[in-house]
Amino acid sequence: MQIAVIGDKIVPAKELEPVYFDRGTYFGDGVYEVVRSYNGKIFALEEHLERFADGLAAIEITGVDIEKIRCRVRKAFNAADISNAKIYFHVTRGSAPREHNWDETLKPNFFLTVTELTEDQKSKNEGIAVSTHPDWRWKRCDIKSLNLLANVLARRDAAKKGCDEAILLDQAGFITEGAGSAFFSIFGRRLQTAGLAANILPSITRKFVIEAGENIGLELIEKSLTAQQAGCADELFIAVTTKDIVPVVKFDGKIIGNGKPGKYTKLLADEFRSFTV
Repeated sequence: MQIAVIGDKIVPAKELEPVYFDRGTYFGDGVYEVVRSYNGKIFALEEHLERFADGLAAIEITGVDIEKIRCRVRKAFNAADISNAKIYFHVTRGSAPREHNWDETLKPNFFLTVTELTEDQKSKNEGIAVSTHPDWRWKRCDIKSLNLLANVLARRDAAKKGCDEAILLDQAGFITEGAGSAFFSIFGRRLQTAGLAANILPSITRKFVIEAGENIGLELIEKSLTAQQAGCADELFIAVTTKDIVPVVKFDGKIIGNGKPGKYTKLLADEFRSFTV
């Protein structure tokens, strides 16, 4: 008899619920999105759904109707009745006995949560500290997959150092992005961030930050920089869906600028907010 053990309980494998066989648990075999709302309005849902569809296609998950996903997101958001919410959802390839290859007839699994999002005004007003960490992630970070162990370990390392985010360095010593954020620097009136590539997530927030930068007259430079160069920037900040723009005032223990959120970071944050109204 094939069996499974759940905690201390032995049960016949055939009696297990499908959730125990989810390929997302076994292999991280799925993609996810995080969307947020401002004052009762979901922000940039179409951009997130487009990236979600691209991710599904990239890892060959078929049979997912994006229109149904859109309806589920809106239905859940309305049911939760949370003005400022974080909406997380993912699709895995489906549930099946643990084998690396998959049956083409598998039915994808969908999961979604809506939770309240509390603004961290202290971080935005005072800035945060970040620390660098080797980029241990897989080579297709442009896909927003469920494989996040490397991100988790990097963020844990940062927390042990009293920092709020880990900034990832590739093997050549160049910054890719944050463990859970896009990373930006400002030199004079130049806004710099790594260009999109296979090791960079096409962040939706990144896209709007770049647009905000253009609106306030900053020159965009899409080029990676080293940790040493970042430490010499006039201003640094991270950008992430759930927090928008967050100033970085300490990088690997080094004070950035005067140790307070910079002028252009504040202007960018104000301009970004104009998109959410």
